[in-house]
Amino acid sequence: MSMFRKASALLGGGDAGDAKKHHEDGESLTTVLETDEDRSTLTLLICDVTELMRKGLVDTFNPKEIGTEEDRLAALSLDDNELTNSEKPKDDEKSKETQKLLEKQQAEVAKLEKEVSVEKMVMLKTSALDFFDDWRDTVILRVGEVVNSSREKTGQQAEQAKPNPTHPEDQVSLEGIEGTEANEQVDEVTEALLKLYPPIETPLRKMAKEKRVLILHSVFLLLLSLEHYNAHSRTLLLCLTTSLGLSAIVLSEDEKKVAQGLLTAAEKMSAEEETKKRAEKNRTSRRIKMGVAGVAGAALIGITGGLAAPLLATGIGTVLGGIGLGATATAGYLGALAGSGVLVGGLFGAYGAKMTSKAMEQYTRDVEDFAFMPINKLGENDIEARRLRVAIGISGWLGDKDEVEKPWNCIGPNIESFALRFEVEALMNLGNALTSLVTSAAWSIAKSQIIKRTVFAALTAGLWPLALVKASRLIDNPWSVANQRAQKAGEVLADALINKAQGERPVTLIGYSLGAKVIYVCLQQLAERKAFGLIENAIMLGAPTPSSSADWRCIRAVVTGRVVNAYSTNDYILAFLYRSSSVQLGVAGLHPVLSVKGVENVDVSDLVKGHTLYRHATAPILKRIGFEDLDLEDIKIQEMKLEEQERREEEMRREAEEGTKGKGLDKEGETLVSDEEARGMELDGQQESGQESEQRGEQMGKLA
Repeated sequence: MSMFRKASALLGGGDAGDAKKHHEDGESLTTVLETDEDRSTLTLLICDVTELMRKGLVDTFNPKEIGTEEDRLAALSLDDNELTNSEKPKDDEKSKETQKLLEKQQAEVAKLEKEVSVEKMVMLKTSALDFFDDWRDTVILRVGEVVNSSREKTGQQAEQAKPNPTHPEDQVSLEGIEGTEANEQVDEVTEALLKLYPPIETPLRKMAKEKRVLILHSVFLLLLSLEHYNAHSRTLLLCLTTSLGLSAIVLSEDEKKVAQGLLTAAEKMSAEEETKKRAEKNRTSRRIKMGVAGVAGAALIGITGGLAAPLLATGIGTVLGGIGLGATATAGYLGALAGSGVLVGGLFGAYGAKMTSKAMEQYTRDVEDFAFMPINKLGENDIEARRLRVAIGISGWLGDKDEVEKPWNCIGPNIESFALRFEVEALMNLGNALTSLVTSAAWSIAKSQIIKRTVFAALTAGLWPLALVKASRLIDNPWSVANQRAQKAGEVLADALINKAQGERPVTLIGYSLGAKVIYVCLQQLAERKAFGLIENAIMLGAPTPSSSADWRCIRAVVTGRVVNAYSTNDYILAFLYRSSSVQLGVAGLHPVLSVKGVENVDVSDLVKGHTLYRHATAPILKRIGFEDLDLEDIKIQEMKLEEQERREEEMRREAEEGTKGKGLDKEGETLVSDEEARGMELDGQQESGQESEQRGEQMGKLA
């Protein structure tokens, strides 16, 4: 650490005597940081933040960092629930049980040490740290280059755009929306971010708020000048935001304004004229043709690399000058990005076209149905919809085709959001089968028996109620097919992200049920291919995946920000679907993921009484975890739909139970569901799945 402090002290030097001249050209980092000490302090803060980030990465592979006390106690609670009433320990024995669990965790340290020492894990750790160190070096050098400069280059005449106090729309909001319902959400997000990215003590926090905002904005532009905005850069800015005592909304608003400014300035440049001019000067100049199918107003076709005309550099500074910096400083901090339409296009993935156009076809060779569906709440203006971050929501089963996108309408407008559509037919079949199962009399009565059994301790077909086993043919095949398709979709998604379909922007992945499986497979693939810096957050709800520490350690290594595992101990459907697997190794959607530092386990049992409710619980769960980008109105809508869905399923189960009255019960209290009735349930599910009447007739023939 001392090495970085010495280096940063050198980089932070400089002459403040030219501050007045800088001020004449508009605000800049060297005018905000008026003394050498201030400049050194900023560089030291960035060194401290990156060192803390590096420690978090190292801790991922530290066997002694085995998660939180809350997670271990949650695991004990699960074990306690698995016991029958006669087996449950008395109150005076619970402390002994707790002690046994803690001793067991300590005993597992040796096992974990062996786990992290295998060649595959060592190589992953080495690659992750090498990538991070290279990124950190470029950041520190870039920041030092600017704060160490006693004067800024002003080789071009440009109009200066200074903040005008009479135009509040040009100012970044500092505290969010006061006096509205947004306050509560802002507070929850702030609390979550402070916990995830604890502030580092710095004298810069004593500066006026306006100056702290300009510092954050300047560092943001310097990070963009690296010609990418990867997940590490975004995490650095979040840590800087909390350390400077600013709200996360300041950063979000800044990202939005910069995104629109970059694209607006780039659009003003005539692609055709620039290409001709470059071709005349140098026939061997690099030419890049970028696909922009489906993008309104894009003007990037055939733009060559390098700096563009001075007009663009002037324009970018003027457009972004409203943030507070002078135009010259703004263009200077952005570097080549301020004058190259190609670099701007690459940053956004050709204005987002790669996410939606035919360019995606090259990634879909193994999956017949695979596409990114934009969730655009801002109208048809392409530039207005662009952001410097991307969120991808992935549904795990569908009640109708609209549910590819509906659960993700809760994602707010400060992030560019997409819904991943994959294998809709398979997910529709699964959705109808799930609905038929959970609203059946067999499930309703069997569930009461499940609760009394040691379900989570050793799930095997022999332990499940006979009525449910007979009805399993309704769900097993649709689940198996959809599960295999999710595996393929995860591999395709990883390939698309590695090939920068999203551009050079950090991605947040959110999915429920098999959508979470897609994310799980994608992240495993990214780890296998040593693809770092792509994923900012991964949020998995009701994941039908293993919870083994080795798998989640790999996931943690390729996600820079948050890894969230939301689970429900009431999800008996997931347990039933997983019954043929080795559940002793754990299912992430049923209990916490243990022994991996940095994985957030969130118990949502009170929200999710069953697997079918996840599609209406996405917004409430994201609100609970303090997700940064939420649409407050959609949260209310989803909360009402969640309650409505619970009531509807309960009513359907009650009706089904009424229809079974008078039927005999076996000695274990299970309904005597005949094979014919089980086949009838299967047939109903197939009919609801929209299969052809000829197929239904064939099933009826078999039933006869």
